[in-house]
Order: sequence, then structure tokens, then C-alpha cells
Amino acid sequence: MADFFAMGGYAGYVWPAYGAALLVLVGLLIASLRMLRRCETALALLEAERPRRGRRRDANLPPKAADQAGSALQAKPAEEGGTP
Repeated sequence: MADFFAMGGYAGYVWPAYGAALLVLVGLLIASLRMLRRCETALALLEAERPRRGRRRDANLPPKAADQAGSALQAKPAEEGGTP
């Protein structure tokens, strides 16, 4: 086991390299988690400021087709026998 930790005489170079890599990875993890929290907070503020709009009736249709389908569903004028 001592041979493993001695790394064939290169332990003075190998272990500090592992330590530096570990510090960089932990630093990236901490920075990423902080950024995630910041973005979640900003998103929550934006969503509270501007509530979500309602879903389209014909969500599977492209916008123009949905608008045409919506206008076709409107009531007919009274002179055509529809309800006013």
C-alpha cells in the first residue's frame, strides 16, 4: 500500500495534481449551484411579475390555422339564423 501512495517516487507531483484538480471541480460545483439558485430566483420573479397566458384552444395547430379554426367556431350572425 505504501508503494501506491509513493507513486513510484512521483508522489510529490501526483498528489498535489489530484488535489488541484479536486479543488477546481469543487469550485465549479459551487459556482454552478450558486448560478442555478440565482437563475431560479430570477425566473420566479419574472413569473410572478407576468403570469402565464392561457393555452391556445387548438394547441396542435400552427398559429394561423388555430386563428382560422377559432374564427370558424364563432357564432353566426342573427340574420343567418344563429344566436346574436
